[in-house]
Amino acid sequence: MVNTKLQNKLRKLTAQAITQYAMIADGDRVMVCLSGGKDSYTMLDNLLYLQKVAPISFEVFAVNLDQKQPGFPAHILPEYLTQLGIEHYIVNEDTYSIVKEKTPEGKTTCALCSRLRRAILYKTAKQFKATKIALGHHRDDMLETLLLNMFHGGQLKSMPPKLVSDNGEHIVIRPLAFCAEADIAQYSLSKGYPIIPCNLCGSQENLQRKQIKMMLQDWHVQFPTRIASMAKSLQQVVPSHLADNHLYNFTDITTTGEPVKDGDIGFDEPQLVNSANIDVSTGTQTKQAQTSIEFLEIT
Repeated sequence: MVNTKLQNKLRKLTAQAITQYAMIADGDRVMVCLSGGKDSYTMLDNLLYLQKVAPISFEVFAVNLDQKQPGFPAHILPEYLTQLGIEHYIVNEDTYSIVKEKTPEGKTTCALCSRLRRAILYKTAKQFKATKIALGHHRDDMLETLLLNMFHGGQLKSMPPKLVSDNGEHIVIRPLAFCAEADIAQYSLSKGYPIIPCNLCGSQENLQRKQIKMMLQDWHVQFPTRIASMAKSLQQVVPSHLADNHLYNFTDITTTGEPVKDGDIGFDEPQLVNSANIDVSTGTQTKQAQTSIEFLEIT
C-alpha cells in the first residue's frame, strides 16, 4: 500500500525545490534520466504528478541508458514505462566494454563510466529537444559530496540543484534536492518499484562515499536535526566568514564607524532547524516551507 503521507511530503519538497531554484518553466521539455533505482523512479513519479497540477505547462519524457552490463535486465524499464503510458526512449550504448578495457585491474570504473554516460545523455537530450535534464540526486547525495570534497578534495562544494552542463548546451536540474534518502527508500518500497540493482558492472564500491554515508547515518541517529541543519547551510553561505579571497574582498576591508551587516555573526548562537523547516528556537515555519505548501495548494 502506498504511503500517502510520505508521498505528499516528497511531492511538496520537490515542488519547493523546483520553485525555489526556478528549475522548470512554462513550455519546458524535461528529460528524466531513469536508472532503475529508487531515486529516479521517485523523481519521475513526482514530476508526473506536478505536471498534472502545476500552474504551468511542461512535458516530461524518460530516458534510460542501457550500457550493456552483463546481467542487465533490459526488459524491466521498457515494460514499466510502457505501462505508465509516457514518452520514453531506451538508448543502447556499450560503454561497459570501453570502461573495462580502459580501467586498470583493481581500479574503480565509476569515474570513466560517469563521463561516458554524461556525454551520451547530453547527446540524447539534444536529439529529443529537451530543455532540461533531470537527475535523481537527493539531499543526502549533496551532503555526501560536500563532505567528500572537504575531506578529500580540499574544496567547499557540493552538487548544485541546478547547473549548466559541461558543454554549455543544457540545464541540469535535481528536483529531489530537498528530499531525504530514507524517505525516498521507504516510499519506493511502498510503491513496489521494479528496482534494478546498481552493482551490475561488478566495479569496486566507492569506499570513501560509503564511509561518509555511514557517518551521516550515525549522526542522524544520535542527533536527528543535524542533517537538516547541514542541508540548510548549503542555502545560507556567508562568504565574509569563510576564507576565500575570490568570494570576499578581505584585502580592502576598512572600518566605517557604522554597524556592518554580518560583521560579528560568526560568534552568534546558530538558529536550529529540523527536517520540516521549523525554526526550533521559535517554533515557526520558515518562509521556504510556506512557499512550497502554497504552491501545492494553488495547484
